[in-house]
Amino acid sequence: MTELATTGTDLPRLRELNSLSIVRALRDHPPSTVTELSQRTGLSRPAVDVIAQGLVADGWATVLEPGASSAVGRPARRYQFRAGAGYVLGVDVGVHKILALLADLDGNIVQTVRQSVAAEAEPAARLAVLDEVVSACVAGAGKAASDIWAVTAAVTGAVDASGRTSFFTPLPGWKSVNLAAHLGTRFSCPIVVENDCKLAALAERWKGAATDADDIVYLLGGMRNGAGLIIDGVLRRGFGGAAGEIGALKHVRWLNAPEHLQNCPGVPETVSPDDAAAWVFNAAREGNRAARGAVNRYVKDLAVGAAALVLTLDPQVVVFGGGFSRSADLVLDPLRNELQRLCLRMPEVRASTLGADSVALGALKLSLNEVDVRLFSAGLSAPVAPRRQ
Repeated sequence: MTELATTGTDLPRLRELNSLSIVRALRDHPPSTVTELSQRTGLSRPAVDVIAQGLVADGWATVLEPGASSAVGRPARRYQFRAGAGYVLGVDVGVHKILALLADLDGNIVQTVRQSVAAEAEPAARLAVLDEVVSACVAGAGKAASDIWAVTAAVTGAVDASGRTSFFTPLPGWKSVNLAAHLGTRFSCPIVVENDCKLAALAERWKGAATDADDIVYLLGGMRNGAGLIIDGVLRRGFGGAAGEIGALKHVRWLNAPEHLQNCPGVPETVSPDDAAAWVFNAAREGNRAARGAVNRYVKDLAVGAAALVLTLDPQVVVFGGGFSRSADLVLDPLRNELQRLCLRMPEVRASTLGADSVALGALKLSLNEVDVRLFSAGLSAPVAPRRQ
């Protein structure tokens, strides 16, 4: 094993680095033989054989014994990364709901828990629902808090470096909440708090409508409008976490755009303000003239901010997501027409394919990224030792 024979080298650390290179070679690859791992890492076959067996014993990998084969000789065994070595949690703390997703280290979702919460709920009440959802999600998967390697929580509003929504948020009293500290009483792993639009953008690139793009503007369309930005494949937060918050500029008209739908003539008095937009979209789909006009006025206002982002960033794709994306059939064509009129170069405009789960999925992805960064920068002891099951 020549890799460990270097004079003056910290041998335990070198063994760890070699093991780490094998874990990296197994991560995001199909089950691999010792020969394939040797070619992928540059380590000798004998070294890989010893290290791979050690990784199996430590819970980092599993071995797939060869099946029956008519080929001459004994087929080679294959090793694969053990995704169940740890788990990550993604939580969407929304205005009307709290959604938690639990996934293994390959991103396979093993548990989902969703619970409604009143829009006017004060912080204590919203945190109580959050605690119930998180507990049900972890316990429902048969896991403990110690099995969770990273947690990301999405919130509505720009998130600063401390993880707080110190700029603005529609959640009542939420500026005073230290969500990372609250979750830290339950979990000892890294905890990240991030803006919901940014995480939805991350999800669309991971598993949604923009998997083929590195430059993306994500538009959240709903009773509030927002944006998330991915440039050169990297989620952009900005210096203070407020990147993409173009709706804060009143001239853009994003803040008032949903009022075109809420105040549409003909909406029955029995329809609540929260349900007015859905009524208008359905009426527009049926040909109601007033409803169509309201939708067009909404899109015109949405397009002003979208065009500003497109002109600034020149993205490949604009993804229309959020609650209103369920009515993308009414929004996308007029949005394309407006952007064509306002922009120098027209990007592709697509509807979200992830629906209401996009924010929580983005939170999961950020948790997975956090695990990989810590794992591959700090060594196999981070974030925690794997546990056999």
